[in-house]
Amino acid sequence: MKAFRLALFASAVLLAPTSLAFSQECAKEPVTVGFLPKLDTDPYFKVAFGGAQEAAKEIGGTATQVAPSQATAEAQIEFINSLVSQKVGVIAIAGNDANAVAPALKRAVQQGVRVISYDSDVAADARAVFVNQVKGDSLAEMMLESAFALSGGEGEFAILSSTPTATNQNAWIDFMKAKMAAEPKFSKMKLVQVAYGEESEQINQQQALALVQAFPDLKVIIVPAGIGLPAAARALEEAGMIGKVKLTGLAPATLISKYIKDGAAQDIWWNVTDLGYLTYQTAQALAQCKITGKEGEKFTAGRLGEYTIGAGGELILGPAKIVTPDNLAEFKF
Repeated sequence: MKAFRLALFASAVLLAPTSLAFSQECAKEPVTVGFLPKLDTDPYFKVAFGGAQEAAKEIGGTATQVAPSQATAEAQIEFINSLVSQKVGVIAIAGNDANAVAPALKRAVQQGVRVISYDSDVAADARAVFVNQVKGDSLAEMMLESAFALSGGEGEFAILSSTPTATNQNAWIDFMKAKMAAEPKFSKMKLVQVAYGEESEQINQQQALALVQAFPDLKVIIVPAGIGLPAAARALEEAGMIGKVKLTGLAPATLISKYIKDGAAQDIWWNVTDLGYLTYQTAQALAQCKITGKEGEKFTAGRLGEYTIGAGGELILGPAKIVTPDNLAEFKF
């Protein structure tokens, strides 16, 4: 019996760090928030971080950013461990792979670091809140509707995504497939291939050209990735195919403005600076125990006003827009 009690005590000691991680003391003042985007060369995340720095100037604390040179989970795990060793208060991560980074994030929580995700979610049990730029289904629907408009509602189209493990892109693609299967409106449209640009300008250019060569009747390519859409546009322009094959997806509007003006492309976009701003505000609210990630919790995010945590700990920045020649001037990035 004594040995049994000792075994139980040993088990309790081993489990203690995990239970203590979820009863962390509330920060009495703003903390350091470590941003970990997908890739260090993506201008999207640089602009988002600018929004985080703006929020830090307003409410205090520090925003720092580190990022891998390759968009892989393995590369992000190294930076997660580094941020923990730096004793940041919160890690804000845009996941390259939802599940692969989860064990490292859970270890971070056990060592006293709070975790949120932004832009691209991670496993829900590895973070408290996901700051989503816009409701995922609405983005997918807008991309499909844009492709419908550009193609005249019929013909072949392809999708040029980022990586096979990208959480948000995979969810959008699944939604588009389901919507096409369910609604007769899309019955004349045919998805011929899903290709991957691997978060590389060169690979995106190669894949865009490969798609138009493989499918001579291709009308539209949907590119749900900020690096991929400008790269695909440049490749098609150099090949004399832009306009014959039209583009839509997600990208900084300024990077494809001439193609939007020419009617060769549309864009689904949002305020990227505000995404970083809201992420920092959320991180500080979490660190100070103003929120925990529970559905229904409310907090004020500076100049953006009041926000409410949704199901699954999701927080939505706001609605996106389809960028056309008529509203292009609204988008500064």
